[in-house]
Amino acid sequence: MRVNESAGPRAAGLRSLSARSAVLSMLLAVHPPQLPVKDLVRLVGPLGVGGSTLRAALSRMVAAGDLWRTDAVYGLSDRLLARQRRQDDAIHPGTRAWHGDWEMVVITATGRGPAERAELRARLTALRLAELREGVWLRPANLDRPLPDELRRVAATYTARPDEPARALVARLWPLDGWAATARALLAHAAAAPGPAERLTAFAAIVRHLLGDPVLPSALLPSDWPGPALRTAYAEYRREVAAAAGWRDRGEA
Repeated sequence: MRVNESAGPRAAGLRSLSARSAVLSMLLAVHPPQLPVKDLVRLVGPLGVGGSTLRAALSRMVAAGDLWRTDAVYGLSDRLLARQRRQDDAIHPGTRAWHGDWEMVVITATGRGPAERAELRARLTALRLAELREGVWLRPANLDRPLPDELRRVAATYTARPDEPARALVARLWPLDGWAATARALLAHAAAAPGPAERLTAFAAIVRHLLGDPVLPSALLPSDWPGPALRTAYAEYRREVAAAAGWRDRGEA
Protein backbone atom coordinates (compact mmCIF):
# COMPACT_ATOMS: atom_id res chain seq x y z
CA MET A 1 0.00 0.00 0.00
CA ARG A 2 1.31 3.41 -0.91
CA VAL A 3 0.21 6.59 0.82
CA ASN A 4 1.38 10.20 0.63
CA GLU A 5 4.79 10.84 2.10
CA SER A 6 4.79 14.65 1.94
CA ALA A 7 2.76 17.05 4.01
CA GLY A 8 2.46 19.76 1.35
CA PRO A 9 -0.97 20.86 0.07
CA ARG A 10 -0.58 19.09 -3.28
CA ALA A 11 0.56 15.86 -1.66
CA ALA A 12 -2.24 16.18 0.87
CA GLY A 13 -4.76 15.78 -1.93
CA LEU A 14 -6.12 19.33 -1.99
CA ARG A 15 -7.90 19.86 -5.29
CA SER A 16 -9.65 22.83 -6.84
CA LEU A 17 -13.41 22.94 -6.27
CA SER A 18 -15.85 22.20 -9.09
CA ALA A 19 -19.63 22.20 -9.19
CA ARG A 20 -19.58 18.41 -9.52
CA SER A 21 -17.33 17.93 -6.49
CA ALA A 22 -19.49 20.34 -4.45
CA VAL A 23 -22.66 18.38 -5.29
CA LEU A 24 -21.03 15.03 -4.55
CA SER A 25 -19.63 16.27 -1.24
CA MET A 26 -23.08 17.43 -0.13
CA LEU A 27 -24.77 14.16 -1.11
CA LEU A 28 -22.02 11.94 0.29
CA ALA A 29 -22.44 13.69 3.64
CA VAL A 30 -26.11 12.80 4.16
CA HIS A 31 -27.97 9.54 4.70
CA PRO A 32 -29.90 8.71 2.61
CA PRO A 33 -27.79 10.50 -0.04
CA GLN A 34 -30.52 12.54 -1.71
CA LEU A 35 -31.48 16.20 -1.57
CA PRO A 36 -34.08 18.46 -3.18
CA VAL A 37 -32.62 20.86 -5.73
CA LYS A 38 -33.65 23.83 -3.58
CA ASP A 39 -31.46 22.52 -0.75
CA LEU A 40 -28.55 21.91 -3.11
CA VAL A 41 -28.86 25.49 -4.40
CA ARG A 42 -28.75 26.77 -0.83
CA LEU A 43 -25.83 24.55 0.20
CA VAL A 44 -23.51 25.14 -2.75
CA GLY A 45 -24.18 28.88 -3.03
CA PRO A 46 -21.69 29.76 -0.27
CA LEU A 47 -19.15 27.60 -2.13
CA GLY A 48 -19.27 29.95 -5.11
CA VAL A 49 -21.47 27.70 -7.27
CA GLY A 50 -24.35 29.68 -8.78
CA GLY A 51 -27.79 28.32 -9.58
CA SER A 52 -27.30 28.06 -13.35
CA THR A 53 -23.90 26.40 -12.93
CA LEU A 54 -25.41 23.95 -10.45
CA ARG A 55 -28.30 23.00 -12.72
CA ALA A 56 -25.95 22.46 -15.67
CA ALA A 57 -23.74 20.25 -13.48
CA LEU A 58 -26.76 18.26 -12.24
CA SER A 59 -27.90 17.63 -15.82
CA ARG A 60 -24.44 16.39 -16.79
CA MET A 61 -24.22 14.17 -13.72
CA VAL A 62 -27.59 12.56 -14.42
CA ALA A 63 -26.59 11.96 -18.04
CA ALA A 64 -23.30 10.42 -16.90
CA GLY A 65 -25.03 8.07 -14.45
CA ASP A 66 -23.62 9.75 -11.34
CA LEU A 67 -27.05 10.80 -10.07
CA TRP A 68 -30.71 9.87 -10.43
CA ARG A 69 -33.53 12.41 -10.44
CA THR A 70 -37.11 12.11 -9.27
CA ASP A 71 -39.13 15.31 -9.66
CA ALA A 72 -36.92 17.91 -7.96
CA VAL A 73 -34.86 15.47 -5.84
CA TYR A 74 -31.39 14.24 -6.79
CA GLY A 75 -29.63 11.21 -5.32
CA LEU A 76 -26.46 9.18 -5.75
CA SER A 77 -26.35 6.34 -8.27
CA ASP A 78 -25.59 2.78 -7.12
CA ARG A 79 -21.96 3.21 -8.19
CA LEU A 80 -21.56 6.25 -5.97
CA LEU A 81 -23.47 4.59 -3.13
CA ALA A 82 -20.55 2.16 -3.03
CA ARG A 83 -18.23 5.15 -2.69
CA GLN A 84 -20.32 6.44 0.22
CA ARG A 85 -20.07 3.05 1.92
CA ARG A 86 -16.27 3.15 1.54
CA GLN A 87 -16.21 6.63 3.05
CA ASP A 88 -18.45 5.53 5.91
CA ASP A 89 -16.09 2.64 6.60
CA ALA A 90 -13.13 5.03 6.49
CA ILE A 91 -14.77 7.15 9.20
CA HIS A 92 -16.05 4.26 11.33
CA PRO A 93 -13.90 1.21 10.53
CA GLY A 94 -14.98 -2.00 12.22
CA THR A 95 -12.18 -3.43 14.33
CA ARG A 96 -11.68 -6.24 16.79
CA ALA A 97 -9.08 -7.11 19.41
CA TRP A 98 -5.75 -8.10 17.92
CA HIS A 99 -3.98 -11.20 19.28
CA GLY A 100 -0.97 -11.30 16.98
CA ASP A 101 -2.47 -13.04 13.91
CA TRP A 102 -2.12 -11.62 10.41
CA GLU A 103 -4.32 -11.98 7.34
CA MET A 104 -2.37 -13.24 4.32
CA VAL A 105 -3.60 -13.30 0.73
CA VAL A 106 -1.48 -15.07 -1.89
CA ILE A 107 -2.45 -14.51 -5.52
CA THR A 108 -2.70 -17.87 -7.31
CA ALA A 109 -4.35 -16.90 -10.61
CA THR A 110 -2.10 -16.57 -13.65
CA GLY A 111 -2.46 -15.19 -17.15
CA ARG A 112 -4.14 -11.94 -16.12
CA GLY A 113 -3.60 -8.84 -18.21
CA PRO A 114 -2.32 -5.48 -16.88
CA ALA A 115 -5.83 -4.06 -16.41
CA GLU A 116 -6.95 -7.09 -14.40
CA ARG A 117 -3.82 -6.98 -12.27
CA ALA A 118 -4.30 -3.26 -11.59
CA GLU A 119 -7.94 -3.82 -10.64
CA LEU A 120 -6.99 -6.61 -8.25
CA ARG A 121 -4.29 -4.48 -6.65
CA ALA A 122 -6.81 -1.69 -6.13
CA ARG A 123 -9.28 -4.11 -4.53
CA LEU A 124 -6.66 -5.50 -2.17
CA THR A 125 -5.50 -2.02 -1.23
CA ALA A 126 -9.11 -1.01 -0.53
CA LEU A 127 -9.27 -3.97 1.86
CA ARG A 128 -6.33 -2.31 3.70
CA LEU A 129 -3.91 -5.07 2.80
CA ALA A 130 -0.32 -4.23 1.91
CA GLU A 131 1.96 -6.01 -0.56
CA LEU A 132 5.00 -7.68 1.03
CA ARG A 133 6.26 -8.91 -2.35
CA GLU A 134 4.59 -9.49 -5.70
CA GLY A 135 1.47 -11.56 -5.14
CA VAL A 136 1.74 -11.71 -1.33
CA TRP A 137 -0.49 -9.33 0.66
CA LEU A 138 -1.01 -9.14 4.40
CA ARG A 139 -2.06 -7.07 7.38
CA PRO A 140 -2.74 -7.55 11.12
CA ALA A 141 -6.01 -9.44 11.63
CA ASN A 142 -7.78 -6.69 13.57
CA LEU A 143 -10.45 -5.68 11.06
CA ASP A 144 -13.99 -6.86 11.72
CA ARG A 145 -14.77 -7.79 8.13
CA PRO A 146 -14.57 -10.93 6.03
CA LEU A 147 -12.58 -11.05 2.84
CA PRO A 148 -14.88 -11.11 -0.22
CA ASP A 149 -15.81 -14.60 -1.50
CA GLU A 150 -14.85 -13.65 -5.08
CA LEU A 151 -11.27 -13.13 -3.92
CA ARG A 152 -10.94 -16.87 -3.42
CA ARG A 153 -11.25 -17.40 -7.19
CA VAL A 154 -7.88 -15.70 -7.71
CA ALA A 155 -6.12 -16.09 -4.36
CA ALA A 156 -5.55 -18.34 -1.38
CA THR A 157 -6.10 -16.87 2.09
CA TYR A 158 -4.31 -17.76 5.31
CA THR A 159 -3.95 -16.77 8.92
CA ALA A 160 -0.26 -16.22 9.62
CA ARG A 161 2.13 -15.53 12.48
CA PRO A 162 5.23 -13.89 10.91
CA ASP A 163 8.57 -14.51 12.61
CA GLU A 164 9.55 -10.89 11.95
CA PRO A 165 8.63 -8.53 14.81
CA ALA A 166 5.25 -6.94 14.08
CA ARG A 167 6.46 -3.35 14.38
CA ALA A 168 9.34 -3.99 12.00
CA LEU A 169 6.99 -5.60 9.47
CA VAL A 170 4.54 -2.70 9.74
CA ALA A 171 7.40 -0.26 9.10
CA ARG A 172 8.25 -2.12 5.87
CA LEU A 173 4.66 -2.25 4.67
CA TRP A 174 3.33 1.23 5.46
CA PRO A 175 5.09 4.64 5.49
CA LEU A 176 3.34 5.68 8.69
CA ASP A 177 5.39 8.85 9.18
CA GLY A 178 4.36 10.15 5.77
CA TRP A 179 0.68 9.35 6.28
CA ALA A 180 0.70 11.01 9.70
CA ALA A 181 2.47 14.14 8.42
CA THR A 182 -0.11 14.56 5.66
CA ALA A 183 -2.94 13.98 8.14
CA ARG A 184 -1.64 16.74 10.43
CA ALA A 185 -1.24 19.09 7.46
CA LEU A 186 -4.84 18.44 6.44
CA LEU A 187 -6.10 19.10 9.96
CA ALA A 188 -4.19 22.39 9.96
CA HIS A 189 -5.61 23.34 6.54
CA ALA A 190 -9.14 22.59 7.73
CA ALA A 191 -8.72 24.62 10.92
CA ALA A 192 -7.30 27.60 9.01
CA ALA A 193 -9.76 27.49 6.10
CA PRO A 194 -11.17 31.02 5.70
CA GLY A 195 -14.50 30.13 4.10
CA PRO A 196 -16.94 27.35 3.14
CA ALA A 197 -15.25 26.55 -0.19
CA GLU A 198 -11.84 26.19 1.42
CA ARG A 199 -13.30 24.04 4.20
CA LEU A 200 -15.00 21.76 1.70
CA THR A 201 -11.73 21.38 -0.22
CA ALA A 202 -9.89 20.49 2.98
CA PHE A 203 -12.48 17.98 4.19
CA ALA A 204 -12.78 16.34 0.79
CA ALA A 205 -9.02 15.77 0.97
CA ILE A 206 -9.37 14.49 4.54
CA VAL A 207 -11.88 11.78 3.62
CA ARG A 208 -9.73 10.71 0.65
CA HIS A 209 -6.73 10.47 2.97
CA LEU A 210 -8.70 8.38 5.47
CA LEU A 211 -9.25 5.78 2.76
CA GLY A 212 -5.49 5.14 2.95
CA ASP A 213 -5.33 4.73 6.73
CA PRO A 214 -4.20 1.13 7.34
CA VAL A 215 -6.28 1.02 10.58
CA LEU A 216 -3.62 -0.90 12.44
CA PRO A 217 -3.88 -2.15 16.03
CA SER A 218 -3.02 0.60 18.50
CA ALA A 219 -0.09 -1.48 19.78
CA LEU A 220 1.58 -1.09 16.35
CA LEU A 221 0.98 2.65 15.97
CA PRO A 222 2.88 5.67 17.28
CA SER A 223 1.34 7.13 20.42
CA ASP A 224 0.49 10.37 18.61
CA TRP A 225 -1.16 8.73 15.59
CA PRO A 226 -3.56 11.33 14.07
CA GLY A 227 -6.07 8.89 12.56
CA PRO A 228 -8.72 9.31 15.29
CA ALA A 229 -8.43 13.12 15.19
CA LEU A 230 -8.87 13.08 11.42
CA ARG A 231 -11.97 10.88 11.71
CA THR A 232 -13.48 13.05 14.41
CA ALA A 233 -12.93 16.21 12.38
CA TYR A 234 -14.54 14.78 9.26
CA ALA A 235 -17.47 13.28 11.18
CA GLU A 236 -18.17 16.68 12.74
CA TYR A 237 -18.02 18.36 9.33
CA ARG A 238 -20.43 15.81 7.88
CA ARG A 239 -22.86 16.47 10.73
CA GLU A 240 -22.60 20.21 9.95
CA VAL A 241 -23.51 19.59 6.33
CA ALA A 242 -26.43 17.34 7.28
CA ALA A 243 -27.70 19.93 9.76
CA ALA A 244 -27.39 22.72 7.18
CA ALA A 245 -29.42 20.60 4.79
CA GLY A 246 -32.08 20.11 7.45
CA TRP A 247 -31.45 16.41 7.03
CA ARG A 248 -31.23 13.78 9.74
CA ASP A 249 -28.07 11.87 8.91
CA ARG A 250 -29.19 8.32 9.64
CA GLY A 251 -25.64 7.16 9.02
CA GLU A 252 -24.72 8.80 12.32
CA ALA A 253 -27.68 7.45 14.27
